[in-house]
Amino acid sequence: MKKPTWVVEKERVKRIEAKETIWLFGLHAVRDALLNPRREKLRLIVTKNALDRLEDAVAEAGIEPEVVDARRFEAPLDPGSVHQGAALEARPLDWGSLVDVAVAGEGGPLVMLLDRVTDPHNAGAVLRSAEVFGARAVIAPRHHSAPETGALAKTASGALERQPYLRVTNLSEAMQQLKDAGYVLIGLDSAVDMPLAEALAGAKGRPVGLVLGAEGPGLREKTRETCDVLARIPAAGRFGSLNVSNAAAVALYAAVTR
Repeated sequence: MKKPTWVVEKERVKRIEAKETIWLFGLHAVRDALLNPRREKLRLIVTKNALDRLEDAVAEAGIEPEVVDARRFEAPLDPGSVHQGAALEARPLDWGSLVDVAVAGEGGPLVMLLDRVTDPHNAGAVLRSAEVFGARAVIAPRHHSAPETGALAKTASGALERQPYLRVTNLSEAMQQLKDAGYVLIGLDSAVDMPLAEALAGAKGRPVGLVLGAEGPGLREKTRETCDVLARIPAAGRFGSLNVSNAAAVALYAAVTR
């Protein structure tokens, strides 16, 4: 019996994911990954100086480092990457299913959803804020979003190892799953009238998902339609809007202090 197309596609994606690896770089990001028991580590390339600074983490991880000359650091990183003499090849983290994390994960009943935020520096900054304010997860579509990379890990300053970053096949379907689990989804849009504080008050203690779009295009139409309510972060005068990582931090603070 021939398998349905969606089953074949799901199996294909799983095979690709099973082979996927990423390169993390920089002393801080590499140390945090080495000390993370959830992270599958494959290959560590370090200079002698970097190894001296990472010695305890390397021992904890039980990985055999490849010590190289600083002038011949040949890890496959993008040119200009500030690696500080340390690069780690690893598997992407598996945090489990969206519903399990959103319903029973660590932290308060709060998640952040990013609609096509492709800049790893913005996504990394959002992960840092999400960890600081105790969100259960940052959720983004698998395509057209910032992937789990060394640049994102470096900007996240360790948060990538501790803060669930769930990349889903379809963002609107994931949003519906959250709604079915009891979440109120609040989309941020600077053009609407309702202040964020009013939208949060209307949630009346229910779990909250904050939905942010990319700078410029904002939320896609389907994403807007799937939100329960749209709200804005009030701004003084006619200055304009915050960038997505700053807006995320403000919205998270508002959500945890409502």
